[in-house]
Amino acid sequence: MDKHYGEIIEITIRRNGYSISELSRMMKVNRRSIYNWFAQARFKPEIIFKIGVAIRHDFSKEFPELFTSEDFQREIEKSKQNFSTTIQQVEELSYWKDKYINLLEEYNVALARQTQQMGRTTALA
Repeated sequence: MDKHYGEIIEITIRRNGYSISELSRMMKVNRRSIYNWFAQARFKPEIIFKIGVAIRHDFSKEFPELFTSEDFQREIEKSKQNFSTTIQQVEELSYWKDKYINLLEEYNVALARQTQQMGRTTALA
């Protein structure tokens, strides 16, 4: 009996708690494409591999004829490193954004003081 790739992948995705919307965002494809994949008995191993990396699932268990466990582990490790780098970039951006906001607030306070002083000077004249 032949494996139905789409059914196996759908079951795995749902068992791992991913929604189709979430997976479509991670893979940058529309939801309809994912549903079409589920209906296919066979499709490109590259797609299965990308899905596995996106949901951090080793499909070599379900498809040992297509993949080795090392293939997935290597890519999943890379995606974890990329995620870590992205977090660092976000933290750095947040640091500079906060610094900029603080500077603007200080400027507004100084501007308000200057406006008040000018108002007093005008009132005295």
